Amino acid sequence: MFKELLQNIKERLYIFNYLGSLLVITGLFMLLPLIPIFIYDEEQSLYTFIIPATFAIVSGSFLHMSFPLKKPSVRGAMVITALGWILVGLIGGLPYIIGLKKSFIDAFFESVSGFTTTGITLFEHLDTMPKSILFWRAFTQWLGGIGILSFFMAVSFRGGSIAAALFSAEGHKVTVARPAPGIFHTLVILWSIYGGFSLVSFFLFLIGGMGIFDAITHAFTCISTGGFSTHDASLAYWEQRGIGHPWFIEFSAVAIMLAGGANFLIHYRALQGKVKSIFTDFEMKWYWLFTFCAVSLIMVDHFVAFSKVEPLDLADFFKIFRISLFQVSSLITSTGYLTVDINSPFFPALSKQILLTLMIVGGCIGSTAGGIKVMRAGVLFRLFSRELKRLIQPRRAVIPLVISGKVVESEEIYRVAALVWGWIAIVMVGAFITAFFSDLGPWQALSGMASAMGNMGPFYFSVHKMANLSWVIKLTYIFAMLAGRLEILPLAVLAAILFRRL
Repeated sequence: MFKELLQNIKERLYIFNYLGSLLVITGLFMLLPLIPIFIYDEEQSLYTFIIPATFAIVSGSFLHMSFPLKKPSVRGAMVITALGWILVGLIGGLPYIIGLKKSFIDAFFESVSGFTTTGITLFEHLDTMPKSILFWRAFTQWLGGIGILSFFMAVSFRGGSIAAALFSAEGHKVTVARPAPGIFHTLVILWSIYGGFSLVSFFLFLIGGMGIFDAITHAFTCISTGGFSTHDASLAYWEQRGIGHPWFIEFSAVAIMLAGGANFLIHYRALQGKVKSIFTDFEMKWYWLFTFCAVSLIMVDHFVAFSKVEPLDLADFFKIFRISLFQVSSLITSTGYLTVDINSPFFPALSKQILLTLMIVGGCIGSTAGGIKVMRAGVLFRLFSRELKRLIQPRRAVIPLVISGKVVESEEIYRVAALVWGWIAIVMVGAFITAFFSDLGPWQALSGMASAMGNMGPFYFSVHKMANLSWVIKLTYIFAMLAGRLEILPLAVLAAILFRRL
């Protein structure tokens, strides 16, 4: 038994080589906040990033040179992925411990929320925080948008089957057909599109009246559908202060958020001239249907609830449309920006339920968004429709499940059902834990866990309340954010290995 355990450990030592390389890359990225430190004369923050960056680079180099490089199995790729995200979350939280004197749990939570593009924050008084910290929070979300591991593979040039194994295990971001043969070419295309949207959003925010720093940080967190803002009021800050053109900023954010929540393969097809695929693709049809129906229902709900109190004119109609469209776009893409707090009376009971539903469904497969994904919701709907047809058809009738002209294999249907079931089960268990270890109501407890698992951000209680929750709940949410980002399987494989079941 002991010999077998030693043999298993020896066979997996190559994992440390990959983790070492990832540490070095993370450490180098951690030097970027030195730029705002010097620009805004924040010398007191200098060691906030130098110390953890040095530690990451030195320890990563040691691991990389001390352990052999080996082609990972699918199981090994899953373990590298799970450990990689946990490790990056730990290292990324060190600046919050050093610079803001946050506890280990709070710093780890904020870092994981950033890298997984969840956007749940434990930090208050963002408007007075050092620019370097705010830059790092935003930058972690930009890195996590398509995946820190995909960037790690691109810069380390580990192509072929090794990269493909890691790329597949890295999560839901690119589980669809690749836009180009070869993993490296795929990464180049995806990051080019991602970078292009980042630049477009930066210039749009500048035109809207944001300062350069705010435009950069919000460009990071918009296309990544992360949602971290540099202000406590989120994107409502410009409206409240009367700065720039708030409506332009909001509609620009809507366009970029919806782009981030769409399948990046669709963007690639559109760039190739196949623009119709934006509207004709199976998943995109459902994506637009969810968005349109949610906006319409929220507007109707608001009109019914408030027209009895006071008459509404055309200006009110535009305001209600603007707020509804923004919040629906923010939640279906799992970005989490706010212009009106989702706890506010603006959203009656039905609207709150619709927003919670969007938090569960999320965006498209192959996007930067979270949730169970629109594609899977569409597949399950088609599956339900097929079962209804079977009831009225002869018993021997063969009724395949067809999506976009292709028959969906039974194995894929089982996989979709298993992932959705796992997703719901984790949300429910996390909601039970939240309710048990806090004084939150059942609705609030469910919203908090759904937000964490869906990589969303907003929830139906205050940030102050979130910051003061039990460490047990925070650890539960950390697990949920990682599980949602990696779609459960890599963490499940890691847990199974730790319990010696694989």
